[in-house]
Amino acid sequence: MNIKTIKQVLKSDYGLKVNQVSVLEGYDSVNYKIKTGSKTFVLKQHQYSKETTALLEAENHIFEQLNEVKAYDFPRTIQSIDNRNVVKNDDQIFRLLTFVEGEFLGDIDHTPSLLNSFGVFLAKMDHRIHKCYQADIISKKALWDLQHFKLNYKLLNYITNPRDRSLVDYFFLQFDQHVYPKTDQLRKGIIHNDANDWNVLSKNGKISGIIDFGDMCHSWLINEVAIAITYIMMKKEEPLKAASNVIQGYHSIIPLEKQELDILYYLVAARLCTSVCNSAYTKTIRPDSEYITISEKPAWNLLRKWISINPIKAKDSFRKAAEFSPTNKKNHLEELQKRNKNISQVLSLSYDQPIYMNQSAFQYMYDTEGNTFLDAYNNIMLVGHCHPKVVRAGQKTMARLNTNTRYLYDELIAYSESLLARFPNQLNKVFFVNSGSAASDLAIRMAMTHTNKKRIMTLEHGYHGNTKVGIDISHYKYRQGGSGKQDYIITTPMPKAFESGYADNGNAGEYFGKKTKHQIKRNSDEIAAFIAEPIVGCGGQVPLAHGYLNKVYSAIREQGGVCISDEVQVGFGRLGDYFWGYEMYDVVPDMVIIGKPMGNGHPIGAVITTSEIASSFNNGMEFFSSFGGNPVSCAIGNSILNVIADEELQQQAKKVGDYLITQLKQLQFQFDEIADVRGSGLFIGVEIYNMQGQPNTELAQKIKNGLREQFILIGTDGPFDNVLKIKPPLYFNERDAEILVHAITQILVDSKKKL
Repeated sequence: MNIKTIKQVLKSDYGLKVNQVSVLEGYDSVNYKIKTGSKTFVLKQHQYSKETTALLEAENHIFEQLNEVKAYDFPRTIQSIDNRNVVKNDDQIFRLLTFVEGEFLGDIDHTPSLLNSFGVFLAKMDHRIHKCYQADIISKKALWDLQHFKLNYKLLNYITNPRDRSLVDYFFLQFDQHVYPKTDQLRKGIIHNDANDWNVLSKNGKISGIIDFGDMCHSWLINEVAIAITYIMMKKEEPLKAASNVIQGYHSIIPLEKQELDILYYLVAARLCTSVCNSAYTKTIRPDSEYITISEKPAWNLLRKWISINPIKAKDSFRKAAEFSPTNKKNHLEELQKRNKNISQVLSLSYDQPIYMNQSAFQYMYDTEGNTFLDAYNNIMLVGHCHPKVVRAGQKTMARLNTNTRYLYDELIAYSESLLARFPNQLNKVFFVNSGSAASDLAIRMAMTHTNKKRIMTLEHGYHGNTKVGIDISHYKYRQGGSGKQDYIITTPMPKAFESGYADNGNAGEYFGKKTKHQIKRNSDEIAAFIAEPIVGCGGQVPLAHGYLNKVYSAIREQGGVCISDEVQVGFGRLGDYFWGYEMYDVVPDMVIIGKPMGNGHPIGAVITTSEIASSFNNGMEFFSSFGGNPVSCAIGNSILNVIADEELQQQAKKVGDYLITQLKQLQFQFDEIADVRGSGLFIGVEIYNMQGQPNTELAQKIKNGLREQFILIGTDGPFDNVLKIKPPLYFNERDAEILVHAITQILVDSKKKL
């Protein structure tokens, strides 16, 4: 409607002679700022409907109640000449309101006293209106009402960045877990529902009023606080501190309940997700709207910061603001004693001070004390801790069907097709099991059956699983104890170019290849299989010298054996440039073992092999795994392949890994203790030496435990336990890499000072 028509409505229906009309943008209405001499008004225009008219009339009744609240300014409805609150003109309806003066909260400094007054104001407003009975407001069901948060799920796909989409989806999932089960326990009433910093006004350093009641609804009372602190926390270095000031003020007027405070973390996330979902959708309709996008960037920034805050830390902060006791913390020593009572100490714990974990999300892990750990270690969680697509795949399938491979079902066929599409044509048969260890065991059994040979060649410091056969073929394990090396095992030197005296330009591969070929020749016609990891993880993240596998594979095959690539740690795109580790060396194995990241924490494993080997294994004895290839596992596995592709996580591993390796190599110029930086993508080893050029186990442990004190997780390994192992979830980003490198730098600087 043009300005001329607006002026006519104001003159004919309100008797106003208008000096100036300017457009104020809004979501559900077109708003006009009206100036008539010394007075200013707001005219709101809506598309006519009985529902909208009824809601506006209900809103007018709320205004009448609010104008009884002294010392604050609220809009008041200006009646038309014929005493109507709402005026209909053709298919449009209009309502004239007073213009509420004041500075927007978004334009002024947020001092603690101002934020406290904000909480007081909200509570006084809610105290007046939350028990009002307005049937049209009570029956209203809106996207922006957090009790109907799930209505926004249909807008999720309008978020164009897949990783951003998964971040939002994660909080939808957490809302289901933590909020919906408590809905019947939450107080309800009419609330403003949109106390953002462009609706709230101030005068003289205190909150003075509020505008825009279009999102008013009958909802959980705590949502008023959740929405208010969401916007207050944007752009804050210490968001929880800012939120606490508001909570203190609100609680002083309307005492909050502990159960309300305990879900506040997830309500804030829900408001942020609602905002970004609706912004993403509305941009497709009105792409140039500044009103829509004004809070989008800070909302995304806070959402990314929010995921890094431990929910327990937020809960305790909110409880403290309302003078409740913090969450109960378990005594670590007592819990450790319980563990030791029930669990053998042969199962080790990480770190000098073990961590009591409670939750996790993407590249973060949350302990029971409220700390957030940046995870640069847990390579099993390839696509991130609790990735919502993976979780949902498991939940949906488990709720529908879980059986075994003696039946036909879609998930087995779909996953086997998707997985085998990632391999060369000759690797066209898959045997599903439920761990990488079981896959190693099966692969050796298949190799021996196929070749009718009994000996296995393995690398020094290799690790291939925890079964009897897995331990037999794992030098990393049997060198430490047990019954030692078995007679049928041939151990060959790990082809580590670093400090071999040969460059990794083919010369180191030639040197180690000759050594291994001599061993093969001495055991000719006896070796069923050669098994190796493309990067030897437990050996210290050691890439095989280039050219080595070409020589060894050909020699093994010439004497009748098969070649096995153990991709359990490095597969599925972690290496950045390569989806599978064997691709680094321009070879194709006869068998591939996969596990660990294959299920993102769910127990899955598999052997991939050729039709020929699979046929020879079909010798009358049925192979069956009770859980291998079950529908739930297959659905989870397939979801992981989809996430890797959709979210370009292999490319992420390449980009972030290259950046991190570059940063670590730069540290070598600063610290002689960093002897070598090696690896590919996000599978990196940093070898630590002392000033005499010897492995420095003590310093490596100091770095590992020092990072733990700074809430960063890494591991150590290698023959001397002097290699830092960095193998984070692929959500790890460049900012995370900078945090890690900075922390390592500080530990090394401090270590030098103490010498």
